[in-house]
Amino acid sequence: MTAATEAFPPRRLGRTGLWVPEICFGGGALASMPAAFGYDVPEERALETVRAVLRGPVGFLDTAAGYGDGRGERIIGTALAELGGPPPGFVLSTKVDRSPVTGDYSAAQVRRSLEGSLERLGLDRVQLLYLHDPEHISFQDGMAPGGPVEELVRIHEEGLAQHIGVAGGPVGLMARYVATGVFDVLLTHNRWTLIDRSADQLITAAHAAGLAVVNAAPFGGGLLAKGPDRHARYAYTQADAVVLDRVREIAAACAEHGVPLPAAAIQFSTRDPRISATVLGVTRPERVAETIELSRWSIPEGLWPTLDALAAPSDHWQH
Repeated sequence: MTAATEAFPPRRLGRTGLWVPEICFGGGALASMPAAFGYDVPEERALETVRAVLRGPVGFLDTAAGYGDGRGERIIGTALAELGGPPPGFVLSTKVDRSPVTGDYSAAQVRRSLEGSLERLGLDRVQLLYLHDPEHISFQDGMAPGGPVEELVRIHEEGLAQHIGVAGGPVGLMARYVATGVFDVLLTHNRWTLIDRSADQLITAAHAAGLAVVNAAPFGGGLLAKGPDRHARYAYTQADAVVLDRVREIAAACAEHGVPLPAAAIQFSTRDPRISATVLGVTRPERVAETIELSRWSIPEGLWPTLDALAAPSDHWQH
């Protein structure tokens, strides 16, 4: 048995009662969103990639209604139908989204978003459902009586979502949602990486409150996988000179220790005891096994203090 086919020791997903591997494959780039990721993904290749995930040892896949306006879920649903449903013990998470046309993020839109997801995925319920990108509305509107969070709770009470979470970017806003006590899981993205440590206090607060923490995009959308000379974007926008220079130094430090940059990027997250799972995007079937190998790469303990010192200063980040 190769490292790419060995099962991962299961981790408890907070108080949900679910058990998951330390890595989760993400369905964002699979949906082909060139505006965010910088490239297209042909549908057949995306489908082959999902098949590779479902056949492999990583029994955790994350998607969202808004990825490719439902395209990502349709592809996953096709692969699931071929198997007759998710493999035993497999955990699938998706997210409700605002309307891509009007920006509506009302309770009614949350319900429509879920119904569309269930239809595309070919499921009658989901194990984990997130409120996605609530930064597009005010916190007051999100938590208002009869609003989107209240509807998400109702969906949970109806049994259509076994557990609910919040998934978004701005750490201050995410902290406010964590503090409500409504959610089981926090998904933070692009803010706890080798270069960006701005979600540190948020992760600590969520973990202390009993939420599971899922950390997404440890590659920062590609920069920390490919390096600044191949991909000069971080968190889906052009990276500035400070970030690019620091990542060059990080890559050089990794090279000195014989460690691939993406292996360090993955394990920066997976080695954190506060984090239940780390979401990694893949867009080719061969990347599934390659990513698993990177997640298990032997990294000298002495490299980590060097990498910690190279992260951009906390006051650099405004996202």
